[in-house]
Amino acid sequence: MAALTEEQTLIKDQATSWASAEAPVSKFRAMRNEGAEVGFAELTWSAMVEMGWTGILVPEEYGGSDLGYLTFGLVLEELGKQLAASPLFASAYVGATALLLAGNDTQKSSHLPRIVDGTEIVTLAVDEGPRHAPARTACVAKAAGDKYVLSGTKTLVLEGMSATHFIVVARSAGSVGDAQGLSLFIVRADVAGLSRRPMKTIDSRGYAELSFNGVEVSDADLMGPAGQAGEVLDEVLDRARAGIGAEMLGVGSQAFAMTLDYLKTRKQFGAVIGSFQALGHRAAELFAAMELARSCGEAALQEIDAQSNSVAKACSLSKAKVGDFLHTMSNQLIQIHGGIGMTDEFDAGLYLKRARVLETLYGNQAFHRDRYARLLGF
Repeated sequence: MAALTEEQTLIKDQATSWASAEAPVSKFRAMRNEGAEVGFAELTWSAMVEMGWTGILVPEEYGGSDLGYLTFGLVLEELGKQLAASPLFASAYVGATALLLAGNDTQKSSHLPRIVDGTEIVTLAVDEGPRHAPARTACVAKAAGDKYVLSGTKTLVLEGMSATHFIVVARSAGSVGDAQGLSLFIVRADVAGLSRRPMKTIDSRGYAELSFNGVEVSDADLMGPAGQAGEVLDEVLDRARAGIGAEMLGVGSQAFAMTLDYLKTRKQFGAVIGSFQALGHRAAELFAAMELARSCGEAALQEIDAQSNSVAKACSLSKAKVGDFLHTMSNQLIQIHGGIGMTDEFDAGLYLKRARVLETLYGNQAFHRDRYARLLGF
């Protein structure tokens, strides 16, 4: 476990107490039952803004606190434990990261302060199919004088129904499958030619499918040089992978806590079932897997803060190892609880559904095992 500063400990404690008191799983369940299209409660989001979590990555000159990725990860983990839904990760983490790494001074000055105060929700639109594959981008950005015209689709866009702006990955050169030739554009959600529709997913969040039908954007909306966004996009995605890993740790550790509590209280044959050797050994194996995943997840966030040369390897290792743990842990949560674990009234199913979606976001375990091997030269 990472050694936290006093400030990080205070923020973690704040996130723990707030999430359990103000955004417990019961609130997420109520929102799911209501079928809210945006996938989060406005009051929950407003409270996060007021607590300053939207400015954790943003430098002070743009209204933030610049406390780094490990600090943000601590918050995401605590929110993951309660399945708290909000645009915090999509906008204040991924959107802000994209602007910090790829935006120019004008774009940063225009959008970062509004991300911090919550008036803008900026989210990344990258994938176009069920699998994470940035190089498979087919959405086209065609130059037309001092403008670009975007045509294509995006799917599984996080918080896509509530976003005010999208950072869109589009191809301005090359062909589908090329890692080169990609560009980033910041696009208003209400621009002519852009339509979005809500997507129903098992984790009941606010995903959207976007259609770009001759959407015109100006040179000022281009982030970085045209056709050269491949490298910076990888950097943005790696930070997103580390952040989603922190939330996955929260989901998995809460699943472990629920399972351990059940093992300590459920009785059969006159004894708590946790006293049976087979179940005790299974719990020990899950705990060891959780701690290994935590080490990988926190190390990735620390590598980002340290601006290390090993960020890509650390982030792929983290996404793969945390994904392995979460997959096994969410299965065991259901299996050890038996019949009750299969019911909708019990929370285990909510954790399992969220786990399956988080595993696939920004690349599943197979994607990152392959990428990690290639980065090591295998």
